[in-house]
Amino acid sequence: MNNMDKLPKIALPAVFVLIVLVILISKSAITIDSGEAGVLYKTFGGGVVTDEPPLGEGFHIVAPWNKVFVYEVRQQEVLEKMQVLSSNGLEIKLESSIWFQPKIEFLGKLHQEKGSEYIQRVLLPTIRSAARSVVGRYTPEQLYSSKRDAIQQEIFEETQKIVDGQYIQLNEVLVRDVTLPPTIKEAIERKLKQEQESLEYEFRLVTAQKEAQKVTIEAQGKADANRILSASLNDQILKDKGIDATLELSKSPNTKIIVVGGGESGLPLILGNN
Repeated sequence: MNNMDKLPKIALPAVFVLIVLVILISKSAITIDSGEAGVLYKTFGGGVVTDEPPLGEGFHIVAPWNKVFVYEVRQQEVLEKMQVLSSNGLEIKLESSIWFQPKIEFLGKLHQEKGSEYIQRVLLPTIRSAARSVVGRYTPEQLYSSKRDAIQQEIFEETQKIVDGQYIQLNEVLVRDVTLPPTIKEAIERKLKQEQESLEYEFRLVTAQKEAQKVTIEAQGKADANRILSASLNDQILKDKGIDATLELSKSPNTKIIVVGGGESGLPLILGNN
């Protein structure tokens, strides 16, 4: 009976210690998923660890009184719709896509200074400010047609200058859509259509002028050739040509030539043949 009485007294502390160990291990075990990293916060050791690399992917054991803040460090995308003003004060709706990721080597600094809400606190306000600044340099016509790529690049560069020092890596800014007021859009489209029709008319006009020039040059060439030929045909050359032709006809066995005198040019007259 005494041994049976002692058993529960030994088992209860052991069970208690086991439960405490399980709790401590569960609190200490941290698993970092793919594309993530962890920032270690030491409760009794100076707070956020900024002078060591963040915890990488996989299983980690940390002291139960410390904390780990997990961040996604792969490239992320955020969509932002903004209302900005053009250079002449018209309201433009701009929709952009921002590709970014936190700088993993400064993840501790990012957590300490900006926190997990760094997208709302830093990135989005910066992209809005850059968009307003850049779009304000252009007219609606430029925004609608030829300057979209330039606007996109300028917004990227201005945003990057700011967020680069805020421990954020900006990869790309894409302008997905530019929406103008309906009346302005219709006016621009009419203007572009008129410009296109004007260009087509000018092209047809230039083509017709070139064709006319071609015909004139060909006619002038023929006239020059005839004038040169006429100048070279004197009376003696014509007589020689006539004699040559008469000699060729006389050689033909099927031709009878009757010569009855000479014409005004002194050449024989061919009266007939069989």
